[in-house]
Amino acid sequence: MSTDKNMTIKRLFDISFSFIGLIVLIPVFIVISIAVTLDSKGGIFYRQIRVGRNNRDFTLLKFRSMHLGSDSGGLLTVSEDDSRITKTGLFLRKYKLDELPQLLNILKGDMSFVGPRPEVRKYVDLYDERQKQVLTVRPGLTDYASLEYINENEILSKYNNAEKAYIEKVMPAKLQLNLKYIAEKSLVTDLKIIVKTLSKIF
Repeated sequence: MSTDKNMTIKRLFDISFSFIGLIVLIPVFIVISIAVTLDSKGGIFYRQIRVGRNNRDFTLLKFRSMHLGSDSGGLLTVSEDDSRITKTGLFLRKYKLDELPQLLNILKGDMSFVGPRPEVRKYVDLYDERQKQVLTVRPGLTDYASLEYINENEILSKYNNAEKAYIEKVMPAKLQLNLKYIAEKSLVTDLKIIVKTLSKIF
């Protein structure tokens, strides 16, 4: 199957299932929205600028899982004990429910179900030329790196300087897995990754 046809089918898959997911999950969205609102002051959604395909910025959506102004304490969270995370946020993060609003990003075309997780500009600016190849595809909700580093916070909690460890150890390893995905990407690969991701979460 040609690359263009694969991309077309992948996009149709993304549009169809993100739309269906949004409709089916309306009750879940309502319950989470109420829980987030009652738990702490602030909006329901958390918006952050990430870098997508062709090195273009887009606004990534999540359910808010931290207290307002928490960004000032750094971009990385390294443990469940982080005081910036709300009680509801802790539950949402555990089951990746905070990521559900990204169905809107997928429907819009900023993201795909499967692809390299989108990074913030601060870290993308550190990529070398080879690593920048991850910007040739749509970022996604999950891929090989997401599966391998599903407990990323636990890994980073072992280091005195979490950000240094992320930049020097975790990020390069994740990018290598991102490149592996790009080299092997196909509809079958995507379906396998989706199934593995759901099984890891639940």
